[in-house]
Amino acid sequence: MPKMGESVEQATITKWFVKVGDTIEEDDNLLEIATDKVDSEIPSPVAGTIASILFKENDLVPVGEVIATINTTGEEEVQGEEKSLENKETQKVDEESKTSVNKPKTDVLKSDDRFYSPLVKSIAIKENISSDELSKIKGSGKDGRVRKNDIIEYIESKDSKNSKEQPEAADVNVTSKGIAHSSVSAEDEIIEMDRMRRLIADHMVKSKQISPHVTNMVEADVTAIVKWREMMKKTYESKYKTKLTYMPIFTEAVAKALRDFPIVNSSVSGNSIVVKGRVNIGIAVAKPDGNLIVPVIKDADRLNIPGLAVAINQLASNARENKLSPDDIQEGTFSITNFGSFRNLMGTPIISQPQVAILATGSIEKKPAVVETDNGDIIVPRHKMFLSLSYDHRIVDGALGGAFLRRVADYLEQFDANREV
Repeated sequence: MPKMGESVEQATITKWFVKVGDTIEEDDNLLEIATDKVDSEIPSPVAGTIASILFKENDLVPVGEVIATINTTGEEEVQGEEKSLENKETQKVDEESKTSVNKPKTDVLKSDDRFYSPLVKSIAIKENISSDELSKIKGSGKDGRVRKNDIIEYIESKDSKNSKEQPEAADVNVTSKGIAHSSVSAEDEIIEMDRMRRLIADHMVKSKQISPHVTNMVEADVTAIVKWREMMKKTYESKYKTKLTYMPIFTEAVAKALRDFPIVNSSVSGNSIVVKGRVNIGIAVAKPDGNLIVPVIKDADRLNIPGLAVAINQLASNARENKLSPDDIQEGTFSITNFGSFRNLMGTPIISQPQVAILATGSIEKKPAVVETDNGDIIVPRHKMFLSLSYDHRIVDGALGGAFLRRVADYLEQFDANREV
């Protein structure tokens, strides 16, 4: 399993492109792996024949673990995939057996003399499965031992049975674990969440559970920005070979404000506030499959608008083409999401943990505004937009959140339309 980033210690195998006995060339794709929200295709480092595959799809594998062997000489006998996986599973069971000798059984399972791996025990505890229930699950492992797949299949079949027994109604029931289950009728369509959607769902729920969210909103006059962008679009395409969107300008204003209010650029660790030394701004990108990912502009406060434009466009393109590396989504200290790209005026975004704030930018609209002049007030057309800041009220109170948001709006309204870059 290759190392995919400084902070990545394990990855899930989501797909094998080869099987035992296949002949491959160097750089042919072997498999697809998933780390957090990033899927990556792994090429073969050598040419040869697949001799064995040691892990199945959906297995979680530590970095550095051997996942397959490739015969590069043509002399060794190819080992069947099923046998390879069986040997690997036997090795895992043996290791679990050795480990369990010195470990006491959990209290939940103390009345059962049957052997269970630590993973199976933790799943049983998490799913509130009694020792009596667990003892009745048929195991597919060595000597009838219950494996991870056995207990997961039991849970799924149990949930499916319970679902069928529910009456066909539109009401929603909430379990003791706080998970809502709605009943299903014959006219309904059931769509299983893909891996990315499950990750997003878990991340959003945890964020709301961890952080008390508060959202402030302001309206900003961005007429100068709109005029400057219209004037500079062709220059950016010819000089910097990139499109000029509004996001680099928004990002520049946010980066300046974060330096002015460093507590907003922080995270919470127990009872301590960790003020980040770097300003790494995540930009939410909607992928073609409808899922969302947040690549990070590292040291955004050190980049000018051309540098931000190139970085943002490149990361957004890589995100839509599934070419992001795990490092591309790590170490964010603040996030921006653009509701305006969907012609929405405003919204209340959810904080990306462990950050403490996120800014939402709404659509820019031309509207009548009152402007003060030496000859009195006049009504003129101006380009305006709403900015929404959601922040963690544990460490960011209303005064700080409001001041930060106002500062971002001030930077946008005071934008120098005569700047040349």
